[in-house]
Formats: sequence, C-alpha cells, structure tokens
Amino acid sequence: MEYGYVVKAWGRILRGYQPVLSIEITNRCPLSCPGCYAYQPYHVAGTALENIGEHTGQDMVEGVLRLVAKHRPLLVYLVGGEPLVRYRELSNLLPQLQARGVKAEVVTSAVRPIPTEWDLLDNLTVVVSIDGLQPEHDARRKPATYERILKHIEGRRIVVHCTLTGQMTRRPGYIQEFVGFWSRRPEVKSIRISLFTPQVGEVREEVLSREDRRKVVAELRRLRTAYPKLRLTSEMCDAYLEPPSSPAQCIFSRVTHCLSSDLKSAVMPCQVCGTPDCSSCGCAATAGLEAIARVRLAGVRLGAIFEVSRRIGSFANRGRQAVASATSPLRPLPEPEAEPSTDDTAS
Repeated sequence: MEYGYVVKAWGRILRGYQPVLSIEITNRCPLSCPGCYAYQPYHVAGTALENIGEHTGQDMVEGVLRLVAKHRPLLVYLVGGEPLVRYRELSNLLPQLQARGVKAEVVTSAVRPIPTEWDLLDNLTVVVSIDGLQPEHDARRKPATYERILKHIEGRRIVVHCTLTGQMTRRPGYIQEFVGFWSRRPEVKSIRISLFTPQVGEVREEVLSREDRRKVVAELRRLRTAYPKLRLTSEMCDAYLEPPSSPAQCIFSRVTHCLSSDLKSAVMPCQVCGTPDCSSCGCAATAGLEAIARVRLAGVRLGAIFEVSRRIGSFANRGRQAVASATSPLRPLPEPEAEPSTDDTAS
C-alpha cells in the first residue's frame, strides 16, 4: 500500500469518515457459485441479495455519486451480484469517480467482455474472481468459464483474486499450479489470495480445517518469493494464522462501509455478512490491514494509533451530524447525460 494513500486514509479517519465504501451495485448475477456470500438467506437482515431492491441506469449512477459525496471515501469497491450486468452504468460512473479523485475496484467474474474504454481510467482496478484451476472453476462458475474469462480479459490489465476452499487444498501442488498459470498470463498485474471464511458453526466442503489452513499458509510463504505477482507478505501470512478475533477488532470491517443494491441497506458486519467465524477469517483485505496494524512505529503498534484516531474521528463525526441535522438537505447533483440501462450478460 502506498505511503501517501495510508496518510490520506488516516486523515479521513481522524475526521470521522470511513475511507472505504463497498457497494453492491446490482442484485443480479448469471452465476450460481457454491458458497457465495451474497446469495445466502442471511445476507442483509435475514434477506438474500436477490430479494433486495436495486437501482438502474442514471438513477444508480446518481445514487452512487451521492453516497460518495456523503461518505467521502478514498476507495470504492463496486461489487454485486455481477457488476458487469451494469457495464453501461459503470462506463458512465467510473470516469466521474476519477474526476473526484476516488479510486475504484470492480470485482467481477468476467462473464462478459471488460469494456475497452476502461483502459483509459487511471483510478480503476478490475479484479477478476477465479475459483481455482479450470476443472473446479468451470464446474462452480459456469457460464464464467476459463474459456470465456481468457477471451474477455484479452488485452486488458487485471488483478486475479482466488478464494481458496477446502477442496483446493487437498491435492499437493494445486495452489502452485494455479499461481503459476495466472502468473504467466500477460494480462495479470497481480494475484490476491483469500481463504474461505465460514459462518459460525458452518459445515461444508469449502471450509478449511485448521490443518488445511496451516498447510496452505506454509505453501503461500514458499510461493510468494517464487512468484512476484503473488501479492503477499510474511506478515499477511501471520495474520491468516491469527486473524482478528471479532469484527470489532478487524480494521478492514471498521474502515469499510458496506451497502447493498438498494443503496441504503447496510451489509453487516463486513462484506462476508451474517455471523462470520472470525477465528477462520481468510479475507485478503483483512490480512493486509492486520499486517499493517502490527507494525511498530517508535515502539507503538500502528493498530494502537488507529484506535486513538478512531476515537478522535468519532467526536468529529458527531459534530458533523449535529450540524447536518440543523441544516437543510443538499441540493440534488446535476444530472449528466443519461445512458441506457441493461440487464443482459452477453458473451
């Protein structure tokens, strides 16, 4: 993470803002992936994502921009559902986020082509989720098969993200084969690895046992030096073995405001939703921020500095809310040229 970015995020926290905003921009997805967090019945207050309302077209674009104006994030995750269902809206929205100095990450299955005009956006990272090697991925993620992904990312620049599941850990060499395959692809800038995070008490094939986790982390420690595209530090590996004990202790959940497709329902306590088993958390973002929190500056853990900053920020936020309640609402944002909506997922 860039030093300047960390300083900006710290400034936002001191002023009572959460520097990261995660928005499910659609409740639609042509995939039916086993273990998908978004489509569990408990997703938002006991409601699955497909039963939550959504905004489309210019209404969605304006709604997201209002949230950005309100929350002042440095980074916006645009997730779903499948965000490329709303590729026309995104092609309208993303340049406006860039004009506001906001970084964006679109997290997609690459089930349809990534628009070529996105290559011109300096603020954008396209993250493609891939569930292991082709046989397992294609079974879990059809119609977003390897064949389709490779076609749709051709000439683009992407980040690969893989959530390792219990099934992927049981064949020796599996993880190295996956990392090696995607490291060789010229489109891939970097590779992120998460571990499947279960709900409390959940029993399913995707869940890693403690022994699975120990073996996976040992393998990742070895691979990170052999494959430079694998963005993983030794401190992140430590965090996978000893994650934060609860959402209240997780910096990522505390600096990220997550909203569902109606642009108002909060996804709690983090992107995983429900009652995640934090003792088995494998979120790459959580591990990355936890690794930073454990760094000592002049003998003081950065995590302790974060806690003090959050307390200062809470006072600033209360004052801002008091002022806002005594004033009239903001005027509507000016409407840019309207662009048609789409629900298609063309190949």
